[in-house]
Amino acid sequence: MKRFKNKTVLITGGSGGIGREIALSFSREGAFVVIFDKNHSSLSEIQEELLALGREDFLALDVDITKREEVERGVLQALEHSGSIDILVNNAGWDVFKPFLKTETREWLALIDINLIGVLNLHHAVLPKMVSQKGGSIINIASDAARVGSSGEAVYAACKAGVVGFSKTIAREHARDGINVNVVCPGPTNTPLFDLFKEGARDPEKLEAAFARAIPMGRIGVPSDLPGAVLFFASEDAKYITGQVLSVSGGLTMCG
Repeated sequence: MKRFKNKTVLITGGSGGIGREIALSFSREGAFVVIFDKNHSSLSEIQEELLALGREDFLALDVDITKREEVERGVLQALEHSGSIDILVNNAGWDVFKPFLKTETREWLALIDINLIGVLNLHHAVLPKMVSQKGGSIINIASDAARVGSSGEAVYAACKAGVVGFSKTIAREHARDGINVNVVCPGPTNTPLFDLFKEGARDPEKLEAAFARAIPMGRIGVPSDLPGAVLFFASEDAKYITGQVLSVSGGLTMCG
């Protein structure tokens, strides 16, 4: 059964890591997939993978989510192709791994632009269409750093905590428009971002092994661990669920 046949999903950062797995999973289940990303080589790769699945009904667009005009232009292109945006997945993210006192203002601003302002830009561009069509699902990818903090990720954690609070507010404001808004928080996951994190360690392999020992399920997450939660929140099975936060972390974080 293809749960998302005749549905359009827009995924930011959808060409690599977690976003790539989310995009491929939605496509396999029949969705028209729209990807916003700035990584040109990854955009080419995801297009080839979608074509290999036998899908030609997708858009892969070079969009900088920190620039409002680019976001609006990309959303307009998506609407021109499909007529609706039924699901929005805000997945794009970036981090700087340093103790807070070693960070610089320019780094704070870049982190805020990508991890928070980008999310606001997408909501402001997509929500009016969801309101007019009286329905939609939004899934924001935050981080367990937002829930419990994470050494070396102070500003990133602040941004992701902001995404959690923002998501709950939008969930309240638009519940009666038939729009549900939920958050998925990955724990440590083997992605290019995690590779950057390990680069700052004296012994990256030892650091990764320590993380794996701390996780009750005994391993670091992989990108394919995430789509199940995202697709659930986007599905009809979750139509009475909104304003919720779900950790996908192998049990590392168990929040009530």
